Amino acid sequence: MTKRIIVDGPDCAPATLILAHGAGAGMDTEFMNAFAAGLADQGLRVVRFEFPYMAERRQTGKRRPPDREPVLRRTWLEVIAAVDARPLIIGGKSMGGRIASLIADEAEVAGLVCLGYPFHPTRKPDQLRVEHLRAIRTPTLILQGERDAFGSAEEVRGYKLSSQVRLHWLPDGDHSFKPRSSSGRTQDENWRDAISVTADFVKRRA
Repeated sequence: MTKRIIVDGPDCAPATLILAHGAGAGMDTEFMNAFAAGLADQGLRVVRFEFPYMAERRQTGKRRPPDREPVLRRTWLEVIAAVDARPLIIGGKSMGGRIASLIADEAEVAGLVCLGYPFHPTRKPDQLRVEHLRAIRTPTLILQGERDAFGSAEEVRGYKLSSQVRLHWLPDGDHSFKPRSSSGRTQDENWRDAISVTADFVKRRA
């Protein structure tokens, strides 16, 4: 397990949120930095970490594909044990949030937040990754861009998901919630909206 983490927000926060990165970029992207800082400004403690393959990339500079799912799941459980905070909410960007969703019930966390869930691979809408979301018991918030190539509003609204899953749509957003300029909406507006909704969800779980 990687030992490097980043912590934002006060130690006396009402709840701790652990966020994992997506498949292609690490824990300190503009997206991850913005969400960690925004949630910390809301009085929450935010912990970020990297999966082994990304930590290795940072050390060697060599790109490699994500670790296999068992390694990703084990890393999540190890991070949860190491942070040892309650109440604890877990989640992350894309793949990071998906793996968190696979172990949320097992880890008995207070909540789950997925920042752009990859409901299916791009251009492969029949290869769904929702089976566990139909029965998940952990209170779950999924923030999704309306035109996300990994699951658009039109597609996802037809899925049967657990009653514990709440969807919040970011207007005209893509997988990182960025809207087209023609929409009249800005990325900053969608990010602020997503941060506000996430902060409210986390505080309610506390």
